[in-house]
Amino acid sequence: MPPNHPSCYLSGLRFYFLSGFLIFSFSACSTLPSWITNPFGDDDDATMPAELVDIQSEVSIDREWTVNVGNGQGDTYTKITPILDEGFVFAASENGEIVAINSISGDIVWQTELNTTITGGVGAGDNIVMVATEEAEVVTFQQADGQELWRARVSSEVLSQPKTNGDIVVAQTVDGKLVALDRQTGDQRWTYETTLPALTLRGTSSPVITPDDTVIAGFSNGILVAVAAEDGVWSWEERVAVPEGQYDIERVIDVDGELLLDGSRILAASYQGNLMAFDVSTGRIVWGLEASSYHGVDQGFGNIYYSDDKSHLIAVRDNSDDVIWQNEDLQYRELTAPKTITNYVAVADFEGYLHLISQVDGRVVGRTQLDNDGIRANLIVDEGKIIVFGNSGSLTALTIN
Repeated sequence: MPPNHPSCYLSGLRFYFLSGFLIFSFSACSTLPSWITNPFGDDDDATMPAELVDIQSEVSIDREWTVNVGNGQGDTYTKITPILDEGFVFAASENGEIVAINSISGDIVWQTELNTTITGGVGAGDNIVMVATEEAEVVTFQQADGQELWRARVSSEVLSQPKTNGDIVVAQTVDGKLVALDRQTGDQRWTYETTLPALTLRGTSSPVITPDDTVIAGFSNGILVAVAAEDGVWSWEERVAVPEGQYDIERVIDVDGELLLDGSRILAASYQGNLMAFDVSTGRIVWGLEASSYHGVDQGFGNIYYSDDKSHLIAVRDNSDDVIWQNEDLQYRELTAPKTITNYVAVADFEGYLHLISQVDGRVVGRTQLDNDGIRANLIVDEGKIIVFGNSGSLTALTIN
């Protein structure tokens, strides 16, 4: 967590910050749950990351190309995720480097640098590329040549990908706001604001713009909100989770993972809460089950896949509460959100390994290490190719055979 950050957050490595938080906030308390007073447990505590065991590889993972992008995620706990648009991969590093790469050949088409720290991105669409900076600015560039178009200041940091529908650029800030900027000028068009709880995870989900121009966003208070893209007029809101517990840390219910738009449904997961599907038009609850995840979800083979807060990868039959399989081999390895590719579910971990898991039975069937510094950014999957952005800045395209 940056030392000058204005709010208290739990990072993805939340137990490390938890210790300092408790010393500051709970030193006068005498009756606390054991998991708070001794978050690290005994020496043989099961919260230690699982050691990887040898597997019988059943799939070939081939590297197509690798490009180095600045310092990657840098020294702060950023999660800058590349994006694929119109045959090009757009990636950015924490120290301000932005590149456009031909997704087939791996050739760098253009490269530019910002004299500031990047905290959120990358977004792309309608011939522009979007990032956000620690100065609370959203910056846009031409997709064709990387020429900067405009910068617009917002109320606080943006830690996720901005989105555009060609009319507005919409971004979610860490102070609980959804901000729409004019696509051409960067002028603010509207703002939607929610109330933040006392304690949140460090991060936000990225808003989704639906085909009918509705913006849907999940917030740290566990609420999913839909507003009109044109003017920000409220359409509906529903709870993904309800805070429970005596202490603030027990009441953290952030919707931080990427939302999944599936036709007329939008799926969202919350930390210490639920995995829910809502009707896009009305907000009506279509389906849900209890789950704790601060990552996104994916689907395939009639299943919904998610990694929970213990890094268990779970397959649930869509529209039911039937668990098809649950893989615990990667427990506490800080998995990324799952992505489906052909017959597999792909995830990456804190030691930089990419794992391929069978969609049929949950077995680990392939593995390769890509970045010794680990992988936090979500994976990109497109036409049988996986694109992985390592924490050190290595951007790698792989094919599965």
